[in-house]
Amino acid sequence: MIISKSAEELALMKHAGRIVALVLCELGNFSKPGVNTKQLDDLAKKIIKEEGAEPAFLGYKGFPCSVCTSLNEQVVHGIPGKRVLKSGDLLSLDVGVKHEGYYADAAVTVGIGEIEREAQNLAKVARQALSDGIEHARAGNKLHDISAAIERRAQSHGYSVVRDFVGHGIGQKMHEDPQIPNFGESGTGPVLKEGMVLALEPMVNAGGFDVKILEDKWTVVTADSKLSAHFEHTVAITADGPEILTKL
Repeated sequence: MIISKSAEELALMKHAGRIVALVLCELGNFSKPGVNTKQLDDLAKKIIKEEGAEPAFLGYKGFPCSVCTSLNEQVVHGIPGKRVLKSGDLLSLDVGVKHEGYYADAAVTVGIGEIEREAQNLAKVARQALSDGIEHARAGNKLHDISAAIERRAQSHGYSVVRDFVGHGIGQKMHEDPQIPNFGESGTGPVLKEGMVLALEPMVNAGGFDVKILEDKWTVVTADSKLSAHFEHTVAITADGPEILTKL
């Protein structure tokens, strides 16, 4: 069942979303050659605590950290550790927080130092795919209008969207109904209604859409070892159109 949120609930989620946006902004600024991914996790945890919130990922189904750091061919759920960032890396940062009983979730992909044109283009298209999806998150549209818009943008540039991992509803739980694939047919799926809150998150691969999970049981990588980029926002459907909750 898709749970619509009241105005009061949306206000709480917007507060949580602002914290997520703040963390992502600080992590993006701190992500430079020579920094290791555990330092990013430590910084995220510090900011979240200072803002009076809880890291949503820490301990979630056993996940050991507060942020996901996925590099290059890693798609999502990369575990922070000793790996040192180097110039040319493509880094996806995924952050979720819980504040006053409500969750927010967002992700960005950033280049470390000087990155190749292919990586620049992939990240640009993944960001555009998210924007296209958000534009279709309007009351009266169908859920898969969002999915189709995301897929259309990626495929128009010769890229593919990951099929094994999808977006999701969000609220008092981090993962609520509905599941939101990044591929699909326009005009299908549930009707979108005011008060719904969706975490839209295209994962766009430079090669094929197939992925695999590493031995750590968390890190998802492209099966062909090609680059991947990931962007995400928590978005509310309102009478005035889509509202991004995870922004400063």
